[in-house]
Amino acid sequence: MSDTPTAPEPTPTEAPASSRLVRHQFATVALLAAGYTGYYFCRSNFPVCSPMIQEELATRGMTLDQAKLGLGSIITLGALAYSAGKFLGGGITDRLGGSRIFLAGMLGSILCTIAFTFGGSLPFFTIAAVGNRFMQSLGWVGVVRVVSRWFPHRKFGTVMGFVSLSYLFGDALSRKFMKILLDWDFSWRGVYFATAGVLGVMFVVNLFLLRESPADVGEPEPQANPDNLFGAEGSKAEARGLWDVVGPLLRSRVFVYACMLSIGLTLLRETFQNWTPIYFTEDLHLTAAEAADKSAWFPFFGGISVLLVGFLSDKLGRGGRALVIVVGLLAAAVALMFLAMRVPHGTAFGPEAVVALIGFLLVGPYSFLAGAVALDFGGKKGAAAAAGIIDGVSYIGAMLSGLVMAQISVKFGWSGAFAVLAFVALATGGVALTFYLDQRRRLSI
Repeated sequence: MSDTPTAPEPTPTEAPASSRLVRHQFATVALLAAGYTGYYFCRSNFPVCSPMIQEELATRGMTLDQAKLGLGSIITLGALAYSAGKFLGGGITDRLGGSRIFLAGMLGSILCTIAFTFGGSLPFFTIAAVGNRFMQSLGWVGVVRVVSRWFPHRKFGTVMGFVSLSYLFGDALSRKFMKILLDWDFSWRGVYFATAGVLGVMFVVNLFLLRESPADVGEPEPQANPDNLFGAEGSKAEARGLWDVVGPLLRSRVFVYACMLSIGLTLLRETFQNWTPIYFTEDLHLTAAEAADKSAWFPFFGGISVLLVGFLSDKLGRGGRALVIVVGLLAAAVALMFLAMRVPHGTAFGPEAVVALIGFLLVGPYSFLAGAVALDFGGKKGAAAAAGIIDGVSYIGAMLSGLVMAQISVKFGWSGAFAVLAFVALATGGVALTFYLDQRRRLSI
């Protein structure tokens, strides 16, 4: 596979951004972060409410283990729908515009969340949840497309670090919000209606205020990354067809490495995202409200990681990003083995703290791949497609995090599940090391 794009044409040095443009850039980051935070209110409600949904299914003739496997099936099918939406949505977003797709995903997620509350059986829950995941898949590709138009490439790591807080601190915030609702004796259906309302507010705000590019407010667009995989064409926010966007990406070896890393990191992240509340209730015997509260530690410390590594990546460049991924995965493998061997159980540094540490080690590296890396690869022409492919392929890992991890936890317990995840982290770390060495080789040429 070729990694050498057509040489870009020389570009003039960018003039300093005007104070008016800077104000609009700050507003754009705030709108995208707030909007994508709203997405997570209608996404994290499923894992938070899953213990109660599991109990409801058990009252309708299923055993608790059968209900757990049913929820795992929903997670797997939802990940499949999310992946399909990423593949379809990336190329479409590069042609139709990021703000339109971002808003469409919001509206669809609101409708599916409300529809879920009218169900009472596993098939109905599955249809509504899978539909929600498909609509949610449109959110991130919309974000990436808008960022590619508004910001210079030298700030991609920092900007995407802040925007990524929406799915980290946003996830943590939504779980804290739902914990309060559960403390007030809300049913899981009440929680779903409340979270749909939060996303509805974000939809209205973005509908009236979000703009596609600086040109919409009379300001010039920044230049694309000259090292993008499209060469000079990457500086143009237009595509002649799907293969015109996808072809250069799929022919790149380094892009394939990024996809492989995304599969492993997503399996790890989605397992903690979806199963932490049930792990806390089953293994640590916490209440549903306590589990919702403690499960927020994983995305919260992940958010701190994203800020740190996002800023660091802009300073270190491609080789530095790859090195951060290697270190994070290998350290996470050790922490996962501690959980598997139950080392932290009964200590002051308990399992909840180890889960938070794993979030810090994994989520920052995870955020690179469908964020700053996709922007670097795609430029203005194919940023959404690059993000869609990297994120879409990664949900092979998300599908495994559902039914497969449910089966492993039922058969071998949570210790067995964490041992499997430690192996995944170690294997993915090997891919990351290859990615790093390739980056060092290319930088030395």
